[in-house]
Order: sequence, then C-alpha cells, then structure tokens
Amino acid sequence: MLTQQHRKKLQLNSQNYHSNEANKDYFSVSQFKNMMDCQARTVASINGDYQMPSSTALMVGSYTHAAFESEEEFLKFQEENHDSIYKSRGGKYAEYNQADLMIQTIKEDPFAMFAMDGVKEKIFTANLFGVEWKIKVDSINFDRKTFTDLKTTQSLSNRYWSDKYHKHVSFVQAFDYVLQMAIYREVIQRNTGDYFNPYIVAVTKESPPDKAVLHFDDSRFDFELAYTETMMDNFIRVKNGLDKPIRCEKCAYCRQTKKLNNTFEIEYLLD
Repeated sequence: MLTQQHRKKLQLNSQNYHSNEANKDYFSVSQFKNMMDCQARTVASINGDYQMPSSTALMVGSYTHAAFESEEEFLKFQEENHDSIYKSRGGKYAEYNQADLMIQTIKEDPFAMFAMDGVKEKIFTANLFGVEWKIKVDSINFDRKTFTDLKTTQSLSNRYWSDKYHKHVSFVQAFDYVLQMAIYREVIQRNTGDYFNPYIVAVTKESPPDKAVLHFDDSRFDFELAYTETMMDNFIRVKNGLDKPIRCEKCAYCRQTKKLNNTFEIEYLLD
C-alpha cells in the first residue's frame, strides 16, 4: 500500500479542522467522496487553487448542526452568517424557517435527543489504508459506546439509482453515509479499542418534517471498507502529485478550466 509522505501532521482543533493544511495532511470522508466526484477539482481545492462554492443547502446543514452543538455555537453561527440567514427587512429566509421546524422536530422528540446525547463535535485521527484520516463526530457517547450523526434529507422514502450498488437505494446509501459510518467506526476503534455502534438521526425537509433514528447491520461495513481500500492507492498518488488527477468535465471547476482541443460527434452530448 502506498503511503503519504512522512512529516509532522497538523494538530487538529475546531478552528483548523476544515483548513487547507488539515486537508493536505489528512484524508476525510468528504475528501474521499470529492475524489470520487472529480479528482481534478479536489486536488485544486486542497492546494488552494480553487475554492469550493458555498451553497444554501450546505449553509442550512451547518445551521442545523450548530443548533445541536450548543446554544453558544448556534448564536455564533447566526451572528457570523447574519446576512445569509436574515432578510434585509427582517425575518429569516424560507430555508432557515424550514430548518427551524426541523430543529424543533428533533428537539421535541425524547428518543431522538437520547440518541444524540453525548460529547459534541469530537475530533479523532487514525491511520487507515496507509494514510492518516480525520473525523469530527456530531455526538459520541463513551458510556453507551455509540456515536450519532444528524442528517437532513428530502424524504425518508426517496429511492435513488446507485451505480455503486447496482440497484435503487435509500438516501443513506446514495449519499455514502454507510461508508461514512464505516470509516468513523474504524477511526474511533483505533482511538478507544472498542467498536462503537453508529446511528443516524434523520429529519426531512417536508412540512411538517418527518424523522427517524436509523441503525446499521454490522455486515454492511465490510463492503464499504473494502470498497474504500480499492480506491485509496490511486487517490493517494493523485493527492501526492504522483498521478495526474482525472477531470470529470461536468463540475464547475472543470467547466471553468476547460480547454478545447478537438471536436466530438453530437451523439456524445448525452453521455
């Protein structure tokens, strides 16, 4: 297994966790998923040559997560992002009003809150597949040996076609949340010596929101870890500049940096 170049790694904290330096030193689930989408865009982002555009969906997701971290963090998030959340004439934009409904839905459900009880935003690092990984866990309960991630989704019952699984799947598989739980579980085990049980608290963007607490059969994790391992040699080489990153030719970065050098037949417009 090819390994990353050896040098002193950045000591992670809540302030630098998402920094370019941290992303250079560590793999993460989001970095892995970004590599799957477009290697060229991911490498450019890690190297500081391209900034991933923010989106309302990401902002609303961060807003929702902050509400369960602490009251202090929630207020701080709203102050730092005031113009994105609040209209100039007062009141929140519709997406944040919907998020408030989702937050209320979870906070008023004792079982959902029980599932999310624990230490918030705990950072762990560990070596997997020959490289250092970083994770930040929404809630981890060391007494129960459980950890929980909060997810928002359009609907609990939506079906998505997955090339990875070769079938229609739920949002949990479609957005690689099983893979995320598998990686988190391994990293936590490297740090504690125990395998913790993962859960997802899901809340929908419907009105009124739906909700669920989801668990996983352990047999799902072996496939996800094997799947990740098959990709890692190439991803490590690409990240270290040893292999040329593959362009997806579909994302904003590829459109922005595209250079034409040939023609193609109209049949390929639908590829």
